[in-house]
Amino acid sequence: MAVLKIWSNANLSAQGRKRLIDATAPHHLTHVEAGPSDPTDLNGFDIVLGQPNAEACARSKSLRWLAINTAGITRYDTAEFREGFRARGGVFTNMGSVFSDPCAQHLLAMMLALNRKLPDSWADQQQASPPWAYNARRDISDLMTGQTVLILSFGKIARRLVELLQPFGMKIYALRRRAYSEAGVHIIAEEQLSAVLPQMDHLVNILPHNASTDYYVNARRLALLKRGARFYNIGRGSTVDQNALMDALREGTVGEAYLDVTEPEPLPPEHPLWRTPNCHITSHTGGGHRHTERDLIDHFLKNLTRFEQGKTDAMCDCL
Repeated sequence: MAVLKIWSNANLSAQGRKRLIDATAPHHLTHVEAGPSDPTDLNGFDIVLGQPNAEACARSKSLRWLAINTAGITRYDTAEFREGFRARGGVFTNMGSVFSDPCAQHLLAMMLALNRKLPDSWADQQQASPPWAYNARRDISDLMTGQTVLILSFGKIARRLVELLQPFGMKIYALRRRAYSEAGVHIIAEEQLSAVLPQMDHLVNILPHNASTDYYVNARRLALLKRGARFYNIGRGSTVDQNALMDALREGTVGEAYLDVTEPEPLPPEHPLWRTPNCHITSHTGGGHRHTERDLIDHFLKNLTRFEQGKTDAMCDCL
């Protein structure tokens, strides 16, 4: 087996770095701290893992596999970069499958919490004299059974979310570049969006950041929603006009919103989103859990074995 040169700037603990170094032997692993010190010359390396400089990857004549350690690939998501890398036979992977389950479970948790009015009960508990709101909370709670949901984007996270939602008997729609048939999901194209939004109880945004998605969820589209619909963002903050969302929440056009991502991040303490009624925020925690580092390393090592064997077509999360 040929010895490979691997470069990594993946953000790992000391224990994680040691595991990666030990598990990749006899290959040569160079691990650096992510940041402005990232080299602009990656020539000589066969594999790059982490969040490398995109221009350095494009210039490297030796690079054969680029392994991005996130689900998002914004800085590499250009036709020029992807087509150029493929043209020279390079393999390009992300780790979308590592993040699909935690993101989907995070979304499901919030959908259930908002339907069952759990934030209201948590707020009751913070009062000096908590009320026993037996009828008040029951009378405004919903069931997800039979409700409608539209998912913006239909990648690995969305597919896992669909699997979790199907037992509730929900009517599930998803937006893609073109409409087609898929069991259990109504796939729609953008030209159908305006007709579908007024039917939705839930709008789930998993759009990535790129030039075509900036402010995709805007005032016009929010106004088309069924009054009181719930909105969720676990994609990217830049895809939502947050001022329009705050207006829609204040006016009741959108009943409640859950945001795991915002623009900017971290969201400053003085930002009005924190104080907007019925807006619930988590600090970009949706994709993580206590074993994320283990799963990221496992994903890379599994793909490394296939790369060593020349089975690049069988590698996980090829783009």
